[in-house]
Amino acid sequence: MILMKDIVRDGDKVLRKQANKVKFPLSDEDKQLAKDLMEYLEVSQDPKLCAKYKLRAGVGLAAPQVGVSEMMASVLVPNDFEGHGEPLFKDVIINPVIVSSSLQRCALTEGEGCLSVDKDIPGYIHRSARITLKYQDVNGEEHKVRLKNYPAIVCQHEIDHLHGTLFYDHIDKENPFSKVDNDLFVE
Repeated sequence: MILMKDIVRDGDKVLRKQANKVKFPLSDEDKQLAKDLMEYLEVSQDPKLCAKYKLRAGVGLAAPQVGVSEMMASVLVPNDFEGHGEPLFKDVIINPVIVSSSLQRCALTEGEGCLSVDKDIPGYIHRSARITLKYQDVNGEEHKVRLKNYPAIVCQHEIDHLHGTLFYDHIDKENPFSKVDNDLFVE
């Protein structure tokens, strides 16, 4: 099981590298990595298990964050954090590509955080409010999904990791709380 000690922290070179495309069929190592990435999210979103293993709750975890420079990330966006209802989005996304995105922008009202960044970095991260995402799952099957608001933000954040970008790279250094005309704010 992935623990906080296994998560690479800001400053490690792997977080700034362009990740390698994943080949199919998946190797046993890649299958285990996919399972471990998702397991971290599932355990971290259970308050009792999260406390037991001293984890930080997460909704996404990319392979570079555990030191593996491959285009793979797990995403688990819950319907709510009490475990009610089906997740808004749950999958291991492999070789993901955003094939289209909306002109409308959105940002989280409280800013973004990252399991690899130990400090709060205030500011808005303006992202596309809607995206069409193409990716492969662990079986190599291709998926094309439309996501909006929070699930779209999470996927864009994780895909950034695969290209060596961290969330705070998007913050306007001069005016971190600047708003864009068509911004939609997501709680």
